[in-house]
Amino acid sequence: MDFTKFVSLLEKNELFFARADKLGDPFEGSYPKENVQQRAINHKQMMAQLPSHLHRFFQGRDQALSQFLRNLKNFIFINSWHESQHESAAMWRLYLKSNEGIAIQSTFGRLKDCFKQGTPDIYIGEVHYRDYLTERIPGSNFFAPFLHKRKSFEHEKELRALVLEYTRTKDGLPNLSKPPSSDGIGVPVDLEKLIANIYVAPENPRWFLELVKSVTRKYGIKKIPVQSALDAKPLY
Repeated sequence: MDFTKFVSLLEKNELFFARADKLGDPFEGSYPKENVQQRAINHKQMMAQLPSHLHRFFQGRDQALSQFLRNLKNFIFINSWHESQHESAAMWRLYLKSNEGIAIQSTFGRLKDCFKQGTPDIYIGEVHYRDYLTERIPGSNFFAPFLHKRKSFEHEKELRALVLEYTRTKDGLPNLSKPPSSDGIGVPVDLEKLIANIYVAPENPRWFLELVKSVTRKYGIKKIPVQSALDAKPLY
C-alpha cells in the first residue's frame, strides 16, 4: 500500500474491504462456461420431470438465478493479500504508483484472529485459478466465484477476506435490490494481532524509513519497520 493508506490503517484501526464490482476485473464473481452450461442442463432436466401444470411456477428460474448471481458482486466486499514466503518485486511494482510504499506481513492465523467483537462475519480463503473456458468452479457456496479467478491472475497468489454486506427491509429481511452506496467498508481490527512485520518499499532513501518508524511509534505499534530485503547488496 502507499504511505497514505498505511497511515489511514493506523489512524482508523480498520482494514479496508473494497466492493467486488469496483475491483476492475469484469469477471469478478462470474462463473466459467462449464458451470453455466451445467446449470442450464440441470434446469432443463428438472422441468422435464415436473408435471406440465407446474411449469409456469419454475419458468425462467434459471435466468433469475443468473441475474441474482450477477448482482451479488455489488454486496460482496473484499480485502486482498499476496500469499508467499518471500517478497515479490512484481507486487511492489503493481500496487505502488511511487516507491513510497509499505508492505505488511501477516499470517492466516493473525488475520483470522485480528477482527474485533461485533464485526460482520468474515470468510477467509485462498483464491484458486481456473481456465474459464474448460474448467469448473466446484461447490455452491455464494463466496465460491469470489475465490476463483482466471489463470491470467495466477501471479497474484491471492488470499481474500470477504464480507457479505447489505441493508435490511422494514421487516428485517435482507434487501438485495439496492447495493450499499459506498465503494468499500472499514472493518475494525487489532493491529498488534494482525501485523507480523512492516517493510518499506525498495529503493527508498533512509529518511523515508525513519519517517515510517516515527509514525508507527506515534500510533503505538510495537513492530519496527525495516527496509525491503530487495535492497540487499549483491555479492560477487
